[in-house]
Amino acid sequence: MKTPEQGNRPLPERPNLRHLKDQARDLLKSGRAESLTDAQFKVAREYGFESWPKLKAHVELLQETGQLKRAIDDEDLPRVIELMTKNPALHRAPLGYNQNGPLTWVAECRTVKGPPGQTRLDITRWMIEHGSDIHQGGDGPLMRASLNNDRITMMELLVAHGADVNAVWNGYYPIICGPCECLAPGALKWLLQHGANPRVESSKYGSPVSMVVGTYARGSRRKQECLEVFASQGFALPDTPCMAFHRGRIDLLEEHFNRDAGLLKRRFSELEIFPPELGLKPGDGLHLTPIDGTTLLHLSMEYDELEIASWLLEKGADANARASEDAGGFGGHTPLFHAVVSLGARDDAKARLLLKYGADPNARATIRKQLKDTGDAEKETMFEFHNVTPIEYAKRFQEPEFVSRPAMELLSAIM
Repeated sequence: MKTPEQGNRPLPERPNLRHLKDQARDLLKSGRAESLTDAQFKVAREYGFESWPKLKAHVELLQETGQLKRAIDDEDLPRVIELMTKNPALHRAPLGYNQNGPLTWVAECRTVKGPPGQTRLDITRWMIEHGSDIHQGGDGPLMRASLNNDRITMMELLVAHGADVNAVWNGYYPIICGPCECLAPGALKWLLQHGANPRVESSKYGSPVSMVVGTYARGSRRKQECLEVFASQGFALPDTPCMAFHRGRIDLLEEHFNRDAGLLKRRFSELEIFPPELGLKPGDGLHLTPIDGTTLLHLSMEYDELEIASWLLEKGADANARASEDAGGFGGHTPLFHAVVSLGARDDAKARLLLKYGADPNARATIRKQLKDTGDAEKETMFEFHNVTPIEYAKRFQEPEFVSRPAMELLSAIM
């Protein structure tokens, strides 16, 4: 049987059986079907199902799935029991992240503020004991629970019932990558203490450490806390300026500065920013304005590390330092370019700090960056920005949601 995803016509998000029956009747009235049974068969095939009964069963399951989701969100244990006892197939219903199943939705606690309460845990326990697969989707319930420090009690319950801390969700995402991507140091520490392998490799995202240093979050102490968790568990982090930067350790940066007076002027390659000995590689780090060949001050702007930026500037770092240029002349941008376009806070704090130390808002550079194609969300295209100032760069940037309007307004006001 073709799955709904393989059909020529996708079902609506909330399919209604009455509307599907109306479609069949319209076919019959138009003469395009010999009988109502034939019309229903043609409607089913149009949506990718072998027969009307299989389409009908699928729609009814989806409707019951919606009721189950509501009961879970309301933490209505009696209603959950009623629905799943009446129809045990609901244990495998397409619900939760990646449609892994209802247990994944329960464990994620997305509708819960703070740690899950006793009722939430009771729902989880009942579902496991009455037919929900603890390993659905590749331990989807544990993976989603591990994304937040507040859910450690949920993690404890899942592991006590057989969840595997070394499972690989969806075939490519080790469970330990969850708290590393979302920067949940408490959940990360719990997984490591319960046997998770810190050196496992994701076929798609690299090592857990690469997830921490390369994730999309910015300016958060949680990134530094995650790296300290690895260090406290015996994981050797390299003694380099870039790792000291990632750890937010000004004391370690001070030691590097005392050993290398040229530290503030150094340009770091991506191989130095993301050390390969930890399973990282160029391209692992999520960033918008290029970081290859940049100084620590550039990195401070890119990663919203204002405390480190202030320390660097007080030590004499050049607010107009230019990134290295490649053979094609691409590069040469100053830290101010990162202040107007980055994954970090879209405010004017970074720009204001740089301007205080003499940053030039009229500095020009030619930048090349691979970005999403607005015509195809799954496709990335190399974009080029020739001889632009920070403001011109921001105005032309392909993804405007990452442009800091307050920073642009600040620069415009002084030009």
